[in-house]
Amino acid sequence: MLLNWTVMILYNYFSAMFVGPGYVPLGWTPEKSQDCMYLQYCKVCQSYKAPRSHHCRKCNRCVMKMDHHCPWINNCCGYQNHASFTLFLLLAPLGCIHASFIFVMTMYTQLYNRISFGWSSVKIDMSAAKRDPRPIIPFGLSAFAASLFALGLALGTTIAVGMLFIIQMKVILTNKTSIESWIEEKAKDRIQYYQTGETFVFPYDMGSKWKNFKQVFTWSGIPEGDGLDWPVRDGCHQYSLTIEQLKQKADKRVRSVRYRAIEDYSGVCCPVTKGIKTFFTTPCTEEPRIALSKGDLILATRGLKHWMYGEKILDSAADGGIRERGWFPRKCVEKCQYDSETDQPVDGEKKNR
Repeated sequence: MLLNWTVMILYNYFSAMFVGPGYVPLGWTPEKSQDCMYLQYCKVCQSYKAPRSHHCRKCNRCVMKMDHHCPWINNCCGYQNHASFTLFLLLAPLGCIHASFIFVMTMYTQLYNRISFGWSSVKIDMSAAKRDPRPIIPFGLSAFAASLFALGLALGTTIAVGMLFIIQMKVILTNKTSIESWIEEKAKDRIQYYQTGETFVFPYDMGSKWKNFKQVFTWSGIPEGDGLDWPVRDGCHQYSLTIEQLKQKADKRVRSVRYRAIEDYSGVCCPVTKGIKTFFTTPCTEEPRIALSKGDLILATRGLKHWMYGEKILDSAADGGIRERGWFPRKCVEKCQYDSETDQPVDGEKKNR
């Protein structure tokens, strides 16, 4: 049984790794040219982003139904390998629970044969068993320590990977991805901030957990659809989610603030020369850092107390469409004064939309 767990875990792990999530074809455009107005354009892939797809900086491609980039499989989790990845997250804890049971019973039976209970003390003899027959494999102090260490690893894996499995099942049963859950939360914040009175309904939730489940898990192992066109619930537009993404992108531009670099920054993760607080409060994320030179212009979209995230403003003719985005220390920049011709207001953004 333990070998069966191992085979199934490795099969789904390598399937998720080598099958991959599926990528939007390079140069892809929708069948109807008028639908391009509802989609974002990817300058790297030179194509439009299909509904539910996102560009991955690690894979350097637009991924269909992207959930996240997983470093453990060195690939994205998306349309084609979402089922294999989720099954791996299920089978790994089950195999570890089985292994934990074996470790616990082994240590219990071996220690039971070596412990003598007296009226005033308990004596443990790890050198030899008091009962016959003797164990086939000698169980000494080193074997006990190794078993205890393996038990800790098995329990830790069960808890950590099991939590990831629960998170994945929550988004699968609502037919969402982790990114789409975040987009839905931002949609609620945008509507509340501007008080538009509109209601955002996630278009891909079929209204039934079983129907949402079948969108990912099938008997053939091949997910439904082609990864480009998706069924939507009644009353929703085919591009409801992409239209909301365009609104959020425009809102980000409105709320963004322009900064100018006053110090050089090399782009290291934990800069020593920028202060102790900056060093110890570096963002715990895989998002990149951007190097700054004195005089560079940055359009900041979000920030922490000692760090900010934004995009460097480059010459569009010279950069070839490449965007430099990432984190940088707050103390390296200063806010630019408002310029009515080129800049956006930097203070007191009003609810004017």
